[in-house]
Amino acid sequence: MSSKEPLSPIERLNAAMDSGELRQVRYTLNNSMRPVEIAHLLDKSPPKERQLLWGLVNKDLEGDVLQHLGYDVQAEILSRMETREVLEITEGLDIDDMADLLQQLPERIMRELLQTMDIQNRARVEQVLSYDEDTAGGLMNTDTVTIRPDITVETALRYIRRHKEIPDMTDSLFVVSRRDAYIGILPLTKLLVSDPDMLVREIMSTDIEPIEATMTDSEVAQLFEQHDLVSAPVIDEDGKLLGRITIDDVVDVIREDADHSLMSMAGLGEDADTFAPLLRTTRNRAIWLGINLLTAFIASAVIGVFEATIEKVVALAVLMPIVASMGGIAGSQTLTLVIRGQALGHVERSNIGWLLNRELVAGALNGLLWAAVVAAVAIIWFQDIYIGGIIAAAIVINLIAGALAGTLLPIGLKAAGIDPALAGSVLLTTITDVVGFFAFLGLATYFYS
Repeated sequence: MSSKEPLSPIERLNAAMDSGELRQVRYTLNNSMRPVEIAHLLDKSPPKERQLLWGLVNKDLEGDVLQHLGYDVQAEILSRMETREVLEITEGLDIDDMADLLQQLPERIMRELLQTMDIQNRARVEQVLSYDEDTAGGLMNTDTVTIRPDITVETALRYIRRHKEIPDMTDSLFVVSRRDAYIGILPLTKLLVSDPDMLVREIMSTDIEPIEATMTDSEVAQLFEQHDLVSAPVIDEDGKLLGRITIDDVVDVIREDADHSLMSMAGLGEDADTFAPLLRTTRNRAIWLGINLLTAFIASAVIGVFEATIEKVVALAVLMPIVASMGGIAGSQTLTLVIRGQALGHVERSNIGWLLNRELVAGALNGLLWAAVVAAVAIIWFQDIYIGGIIAAAIVINLIAGALAGTLLPIGLKAAGIDPALAGSVLLTTITDVVGFFAFLGLATYFYS
């Protein structure tokens, strides 16, 4: 008889919570789980359980746990804290993580916290906060190790040894001038194996281009992916080194961008709390449902124009949803492809024409294929050759319209400064519904009048 496998920390924690053994819950949280695991547990817990669990987390772990929480949950917990408590738990955090936490606080409390910091930390945090959080400047950490190009390898090694510790994810030292202008990088692997008498300028690398502080975080993520970077320097407009971005922050950006694309298509924020209170959840969804209702009225108005034709030929009411659905699905496929291409930096002005032609031809070919299938079914079903021809023509027209809208909508929205993932799907549905109904019912009115 085989013995049972030992329970994981989370399984032991769930068992302890079910039995009401809070002492065991506290022990498991603080001794058997890492901060990221505690954060994951809080994210997936309903509000009452979340509040109970947070109260059991040791003070020395709270800061590390907070930085791994979703923004909504993070803001909820921070809102219940006093300024003194926030200052205590942020002590020791990396500058970029501290800045992220402070941005969740009301302006008054954030300023109050900044005033209580020492001068050096306050200057570093304010530097990060001066940039938008979705830029390299807002993403960077100001904790860097810099050296001059005119010192020897032996001197650089002695300088590093004087540090009690070096910042996490440090794979290179940044070489700067006396005015802190970025010159290049010196990988630690190269430093350790080089001749101690060689100068830094002889072994440093200038191949890694610095990242401007105003670059968007999505562009930063693309650079890290393309060049397999672990860290990269961040500079201001004058070329002065401000800080560095590390791969752990880039992974967060990639995950947030993926969440954004998924959630935006449903009209939700990427940081929405899965277990948010009922009223907040209802309010957030009501806005998007209202917008969708307005677009639905537009499609209904088109149907209303052809009311007399529908009354005369009942088959039209049965077949209408097929035309709209086929166009909507085809358009959504194109829309998703183009939005993904934009996110990856693949879609540019030089290749839009080729992409549009490809999607139009694909839409037309698919339209002809499925139009023949639907027409055959409609003719057999209703014993009417005209209805088959009408729905076939309407499907071809709507699939081409879906391909056209799916390609041009995200490009136009992005040019207008509107998020394609957020607005694209609603506009696309409206277009394919209106075009589909108008083509189908318009052709029916012509042939049956």
